[in-house]
Order: sequence, then C-alpha cells, then structure tokens
Amino acid sequence: MELIIVGIGILLLLFLIMKVKLNTFVSLVIVSLVVAIGLGMPLTQIITTIENGIGGQLGHLALVFGFGAILGRLVADAGGAYRISTTLISKFGKKRIQLAVLVASFIIGIALFFEVGLVLLIPIIFTIASELGVSILYLGIPMAAALSVTHGFLPPHPAPTAISGIYDANIGMVLVYGFVIAVPTSIIAGPLYTKIAQKLVPAAFSQQGNITALGKQKVFKLEETPSFGISTLTSLFPVILMALATAYELAIGRKITEESPMLDQVIAFLGTPGMAMLLSLLFAIYTMGIRRQQKMTTIMKSAEDAIKQIAMMLLIIGGGGAFKQVLIDGGVGDYVAGLFVGSSLSPLILGWLIAAVLRVCLGSATVAALTAAGLVAPLMTATGTNPALMVIATGAGSLIASHVNDAGFWMFKEYFNLSIKETFATWTMLESIISVVGLAGALILNLIV
Repeated sequence: MELIIVGIGILLLLFLIMKVKLNTFVSLVIVSLVVAIGLGMPLTQIITTIENGIGGQLGHLALVFGFGAILGRLVADAGGAYRISTTLISKFGKKRIQLAVLVASFIIGIALFFEVGLVLLIPIIFTIASELGVSILYLGIPMAAALSVTHGFLPPHPAPTAISGIYDANIGMVLVYGFVIAVPTSIIAGPLYTKIAQKLVPAAFSQQGNITALGKQKVFKLEETPSFGISTLTSLFPVILMALATAYELAIGRKITEESPMLDQVIAFLGTPGMAMLLSLLFAIYTMGIRRQQKMTTIMKSAEDAIKQIAMMLLIIGGGGAFKQVLIDGGVGDYVAGLFVGSSLSPLILGWLIAAVLRVCLGSATVAALTAAGLVAPLMTATGTNPALMVIATGAGSLIASHVNDAGFWMFKEYFNLSIKETFATWTMLESIISVVGLAGALILNLIV
C-alpha cells in the first residue's frame, strides 16, 4: 500500500509540473502533504515533517551551494574560465582538441553549475571551432559530457552534495571515488562517443549553431585575465581542501573525532564542505577580485547576481528534502528496505534504478536523486553498502535519458541548432552513457573497496 501511495504522489507531481505548469517547489510541497496524509501520518506532525525536511536539506546544503555559486561566478566574471579554456586548447593543439575541451570543461565544471558552465563555454567552443575549421558539435559533445559528469558525480554540485547528506557519506570520499569514475566516464561519453555519433547523425556535425539566445557576450583580453595557474587553483581549491582532509584521515588510519589530537581536528575542520567552501570563496575574492584591483562593491555585485540565479534551485532542493522526509517519517523507506531484505539486488542498482525512473518521468536530476535517496537510505544502512558509492550510483541514475522534459535537452538542441532526432542521438545518448558507465564504475569499486 505504501508504494501505491508514493506512486500516486509521483504521478501527481508529474501532473502538476508538466500539465498544470505549477512551480516545482510548490508542487513538491503539495505532493509531500498529499503523500503524508495518504500514509496516515498524524495531521499535527505533517507540517513539522515538511519543515524539518526543508530545513535539514538546506541547512546541510546552503553554505556549500551558496558559496560555490559565488565562487564560480567570480571565476567566470574575472575571465578565469576563459583563460583555462584558451590556454589548454592552445597547448593541446588541433589533433588533441577534443581532449583539451574535455579537460577545460572538467575543471570549469567543478567550479560552475551545469547551466552556467554551458552558457559560458559554448561561445568559446564556437570561436575555437571556427578558428580550427572543425564542427562545433565535435567539440560540444566532450564539453557537455565533462560538465554533466561533474554535475552528477562531484560535490559541491547540488545533487551529489545533497544526497551525501542523506546517505551520511564522507564528502571527501565521494570526491575521491567520483574522480576515479568521472575521468573514464567523461572520455567514453565525450571523445569516444563522438565517433559513433558522427556515423549516427552525420548531418548534425555540419550545423553552424545558434547562440543568439545568449545575448551579448563579455569579451576578454587574455592579458587582462588571471593566469592559468591561479584560475585553475581557484576553481579547484574547495576540491583540494576536502580531498586533503580525507587523504589525511586515510593516512592516519582512523576516523577523526572530538577526542582526536588538535592537529587532526583542525585538518578535519578545514576539510568540512562548509568551511572548505568559505575558505575557497575568500581565496577567490582575493585572486579574482582584490588582486586584480577590483572594487569590493564590484566583487559583491557578482556575488549578489550569483545568489539570485540559484535562489529557486535552493527552494526546489528544499522541496525535495520535504518529500524525502515524508517518505522517511511515513515509513516508506523502512518498507522498501524490508522488501529487499535477503534480496541479491544491490542497493547501488536499486538507487540507480529508482533515480533513473524518476529522471525520465520528472526531468530534474536533482529531484530524482533526492527522492531516490530518501527511499533507498534505510536499505543502504541495513546492508552496509558504502555511502560514498551510493552517492555516485544514485547521481548516475539521475542523469539517464534526458529528453523533452529537461531544460538541458532544449538548451543543447537550440545552441547547436539540432533537430529533435539529432538531439536524442547526441545529448540524450551521452547522458545515458554517463549514467550506465557511472553505475558500472560504482559496482566495480564496490568489489574493490
């Protein structure tokens, strides 16, 4: 009965978002109320559960998400992303141009959220393609693959950061495993898949593209942008801090607690996601602003613009947290865990599968990942599955088969001037490849670690 109620709730969510065109956050709160009532939760407890879900989700995520958005915007506005792209492309040369685009997009993708990275990189891709005489889609596929992989697998992006909290996963380990899986995944879905796509839809690779929707682009003079080294270091600074703290904990061979020596506690403190993002933001304010003689008012204007861009996404994530909390407090998570007790089906596969189905239905990777995590978390705990790998598997499932209900599908179609069929053969396929290869990577690592 519990799963039927959840199924009805998801159908209602689909109806409200796709047919009624109601805001996703409002839709999630309404569905959370309906499902909570259907599950027989005490009426006096329902609003408290929803508030706890929103607060718990955003309390964990607001610092990382907010500081990350500002950091990415500072790097972009200062020309740091432009410097990273142009430097790598010039160093790699025409023969390895796809690899250059992949590496540049990967680095930039860590600092910038997917849509921002796409809008920022596409004009650069168009310019480089024109200069070298290659197809824009030839460069666009590896760019999109790298941005999508970082969006789905690596903190501080919304979905992996949020579900790390639900699964109680160590962010540093998510980063370590995420990198191990993300690198080969982006190569397979990017440069390697491009060769297949060229045979499937050869006409798509002759399109000229269309970036008029992006409006007037900011023009950078390379000599006025931050150096390649400082741009890359600023972009990767939060990842470095979190990874170093995890590496230190692995090196000493014990979990750091309040009883640990002060040095251990300081290192762990600096590597916590919120603190790492705060230090990285302060570093970016200096390297991308003060060091370049920018006024603080100008720097803070970039910060304000960044926060405005993510405000609705924060609310949507909060709404996803409310739905997740209703599933947990209503006993659905425990019910699902009970169904699979003694089953040979890995929680990694179940988390991926639920996220994949929700992604196809809802379009939003973040909402799909949050809802799947709420359902699978009790089963993961009961089976002792590695939480960091659960984050990767669930994130991978949330990327599969992007189609007409996903904004990314239409952005890719319009910018590269593709038909619906060509978009399915390029964008939808590369997203699906990332999803399947990501799951395979998580399953392989699960056998090793």
